[in-house]
Amino acid sequence: MIAELQCLVIDCPVPAELAEFYRAVLGGEVDRPDPRWHLGAAWSTLHTPGGLVLCFQGVADHRPPTWPHPDRPQQAHLDFEVADLDAADERVRALGATLLDAGEGTRRWKVYADPAGHPFCLVRH
Repeated sequence: MIAELQCLVIDCPVPAELAEFYRAVLGGEVDRPDPRWHLGAAWSTLHTPGGLVLCFQGVADHRPPTWPHPDRPQQAHLDFEVADLDAADERVRALGATLLDAGEGTRRWKVYADPAGHPFCLVRH
């Protein structure tokens, strides 16, 4: 092993707002003191209950991905496993997510954009 995953950094226009969105989806603690990062208007963190740390970095001229159009590809996305896809769909949309692709038939996942435009998937386990 060369390294361990420390965090996933997501560019966005308003870090604290996107951290709160993902806290509502995943649980955890926003901006917990951590010597690895300096918190402020341009940087926010989410320590999830499972140990994953998401970091949100402010970018003044943020240009969200245009999934599935390749002009600004998704570059990376998050998959979240859920027990009830329909219930999870309702909850993330109420938090400000936008449904990008509902799929057809018995497909086990749906694609969304978070409030800053980053794609993520809800996947039924």
